[in-house]
Amino acid sequence: MSPETIPGATPDPADGKKRADTTAITNIATLVTNDPSLGAGPLGLIQDAAIVIDGDRIGWVGPSSKAPTTDNRLDAGGRAVIPGFVDSHSHLVFAGDRTAEFNARMSGQSYSAGGIRTTVAATRAASNNELNANVARYVAEARRQGTTTIEIKSGYGLTTEDEARALTIASVHTDEVTYLGAHIVAPEFAEHPDAYVDLVTGPMLDACAPHARWIDVFCERGAFDGDQARTILTAGKRAGLLPRVHANQLTHGPGVQLAVELDAASADHCTHLTDADVDALANGSTVATLLPGAEFSTRAAWPDARRLLDAGAVVALSTDCNPGSSFTSSMPFCIALAVRDMGMTPDEALWSATAGGAAALRRTDVGRLSPGARANLALLDAPSHVHLAYRPGVPLVSAVWQDGELA
Repeated sequence: MSPETIPGATPDPADGKKRADTTAITNIATLVTNDPSLGAGPLGLIQDAAIVIDGDRIGWVGPSSKAPTTDNRLDAGGRAVIPGFVDSHSHLVFAGDRTAEFNARMSGQSYSAGGIRTTVAATRAASNNELNANVARYVAEARRQGTTTIEIKSGYGLTTEDEARALTIASVHTDEVTYLGAHIVAPEFAEHPDAYVDLVTGPMLDACAPHARWIDVFCERGAFDGDQARTILTAGKRAGLLPRVHANQLTHGPGVQLAVELDAASADHCTHLTDADVDALANGSTVATLLPGAEFSTRAAWPDARRLLDAGAVVALSTDCNPGSSFTSSMPFCIALAVRDMGMTPDEALWSATAGGAAALRRTDVGRLSPGARANLALLDAPSHVHLAYRPGVPLVSAVWQDGELA
């Protein structure tokens, strides 16, 4: 790890006894730990801080003046350090794009789930190498913007073979792999949706379960109703997969209630909620994952994050990166949208994009910077995390460490 390769950072040689494979980053204006026991407020903020990377883990955090002696030392130059973003909802295994659809939508047409079929056709026609190269490109793009943990779904194959290969490709890039054979009913089964549910819960599930951790379903008008979604998620649980749900994006529906009933890790979108839905999320263990990139790209109504937070629900932010309704890999952009249009404070938005995303993946080793956590962090070219919303569209992430390595 060479400090000279980090823009604006300077080496700060240490003396005394050294520990092997350790690096201290000192002179941090604001360190976000997401551990209230270590600093101020829910973000556990430490001013004039330091952090020690010990192998692939965080070894120590505290005041810069008390930083222990380490192998390497880096002066952050009075800039902020935050946990790496945890993007708990993305659809990166695809080919082609939907520029024409976006152009039409921006010219007045409404969004519906039907556009997914365009991507299904392109994805089926693509080679494994093409799909893998696309995933690698978007994962690297996200990492440059501070994302160090990312979930990737299938869902653009909708045949047993294509769903299995999508998951195999996704697993090269992340451990957080989700089987989404139930994205929409495959075109070949348009007149026989129950037969497609049988495929998704039968041979397709058998082929896909070994390559995934999660199972997801698009419970929505034009996709799968509540009974179909329950059948699919229950079958996935029997196969050892953990549930998550695309819920209440386009209309009020049963998705959120189903997610809570089945103890899904997250209900994603949560745009159209009843009071009963909000109460269920506030009183259950299911995280409400909000995806503002989708509302931005479809000109739909914004999710009401303030309503959820005030009720006591756990909220995550994610990109929903996909070629149709949210073609962005930028978590900073989503933070800015959440603050500007969804009623979140800058502190709440950052927490939701880091610790909230970790909760949506039921992870305790990411989304925080406290001793023992993975050394996944981002150095901002700003003195405070608030600049992520204060300066929207500006590339503020100047360096990223993933598992202790400078990415």
